[in-house]
Amino acid sequence: MMGGIRGGPVKIQKRLIELLVLVSIIDLTRGAIQRPDYDDTPDPEFLNPSWMASIPDDQPLSEVTMPGTHNTMALYGGVYAECQTWSLASQLRAGVRFLDIRVRHVKGNLTIHHGVSYQWAHFGQVLEGVADFLGEYPSETVLMRVKEEFSETYDIYGAVVDHIHRYANWDLLWHSRLVPTMGEARGKLVVLQDFSGPDLGMHYGSLDIADDWSVPTVLHVKEKWQSVYEHLEAAPAGNKAQIFLTFSSGAGVFAFPRAVAQRVNPQLHDYLRAKTDLNQRLGIVCMDFPAAPIIEMIISFQLKEAKNSRNGIITVSGKASWKYVISSLKKKMFEYLI
Repeated sequence: MMGGIRGGPVKIQKRLIELLVLVSIIDLTRGAIQRPDYDDTPDPEFLNPSWMASIPDDQPLSEVTMPGTHNTMALYGGVYAECQTWSLASQLRAGVRFLDIRVRHVKGNLTIHHGVSYQWAHFGQVLEGVADFLGEYPSETVLMRVKEEFSETYDIYGAVVDHIHRYANWDLLWHSRLVPTMGEARGKLVVLQDFSGPDLGMHYGSLDIADDWSVPTVLHVKEKWQSVYEHLEAAPAGNKAQIFLTFSSGAGVFAFPRAVAQRVNPQLHDYLRAKTDLNQRLGIVCMDFPAAPIIEMIISFQLKEAKNSRNGIITVSGKASWKYVISSLKKKMFEYLI
């Protein structure tokens, strides 16, 4: 019957495009959202600044399950460029330990970009933020993928080294291709080098990575989730000496990052919740617009034995004020003294 309608397939395709655009517009008009799996508000619901303190020193980082953010600094540029709403400091204090940093190289300068969108920051500010965080929380480590974006010099090594000396310090880095233990990595920045040049740290390509980022429309979210699911399922039995990295993020012409995250993150949350009693290694789970509860859920995978002594969590939600936290601590100290 459609064949008898002149231009029928073209009309159907046009209507489908209009429908996808409408879905995108509806997503945009919802305003800021804070759910257990997705958060595009300015601040995390609560913080986990020192959760790595409970991990044994002899445990390799390849056996640690940790939260990460895709395009960590992509806070500006409109719906097709924005992947996060929390500042770098907020992400780190919320528990994020893998950063995805994209730099544009122009005459030795390294500005932060997501595609054409300048993110009102430069690489030196990222290094300062990480150094400040590790100075305050020396029990932690930060893994940072560094990649050239929106420039094609293929020669950012010298500029990266220069920025490290100017904005951080050489001893801040883990200087080896080998996967460090937690004890070796504490207080260190582990560069995951996604560019050519002498070794600055580990090579990004040495990780087992699933990053099927292309999601043409919101109708393709099912395929995206399948890719995430399969890699997470492979991680527990995978090579324990190799870090697994799974990106749950994605985007396309008719599926901007928010739209994909709003649909994939709930599935990821349900998947993780169903696995909480299995205590499996999942590796790095890298997200757009993560929420504090899903970050905590990821963190909890290797902290089962330390559940009753988790002193790295600071709640800052409306349900518990600082006054309440301080008074509770005073009460516990008083009970201990008497």
